Amino acid sequence: MDFDDGIARVAYWTAPAARGAGVATLALAGLTTWAVDEVGFHRVELDHSTRNQASCRVAAKAGYRLEGTKRSAAVHDDGRHDMHLHAHVRGDPPYTV
Repeated sequence: MDFDDGIARVAYWTAPAARGAGVATLALAGLTTWAVDEVGFHRVELDHSTRNQASCRVAAKAGYRLEGTKRSAAVHDDGRHDMHLHAHVRGDPPYTV
């Protein structure tokens, strides 16, 4: 969190039994609303491996816009991964069910 610039970062992980039920999307949307409306952050960022399409869908459904690809930005068990950067900025349309 960078309170001076008003930027926060978020990450999520869902237990296998809850995957595909919309849990991550609802949690991310709720956390984002709280972070922007209550705490006062201007921007909330998240990144995920470009190989993780489920995470990309969660981010998009929660209203996070894809801003680009960070090449070879993270090391995972199977080697380096490119990472997608998504962000929600104050004033972006809120998540709606």
